[in-house]
Amino acid sequence: MRYFLIDKVTEFVPGKHARGLKAVTLSDQILHDHFPDFPVMPAALIVEAAAQLGGFLLEMSVNRKGERPRRALLAQIQQAKFYETSGPGDVLDVLATIASTLEEAAQVTAEVRVGDKRIARAKLTFIMKDIDSERVHEQRRVLYRLWTRDFKEPLEIL
Repeated sequence: MRYFLIDKVTEFVPGKHARGLKAVTLSDQILHDHFPDFPVMPAALIVEAAAQLGGFLLEMSVNRKGERPRRALLAQIQQAKFYETSGPGDVLDVLATIASTLEEAAQVTAEVRVGDKRIARAKLTFIMKDIDSERVHEQRRVLYRLWTRDFKEPLEIL
């Protein structure tokens, strides 16, 4: 099963931050077993949603036309804290902010809210890697176009 845990990117400032949404619904298969009488979004998947948005932010910020795109690979999760649970009917509002960058790595801070309540935060470290796979690059381009389809001006996605 594939887990694409961002439904839509709502804000993107290259080199700074990105905001995205994930609607938690009963059609999310994982909720049927986690837990049968009290469905909650697993904390690991909340962090994964933040990592997916953080990867988008980094890739869209560092890749340049005419160069081979580098992909962000999650290498470390630090200071992850969970304050509340989320479940069916909630919309996760994920904010990823670039904390620091190096040539081969970057750190992103992430905060996840439901309404006005902070439910999670973490510091995520990524390595930026040249991946020799056109399938990987095309999958990212398709996914990023879907996430940003409502932007007034289309983004150049590499």
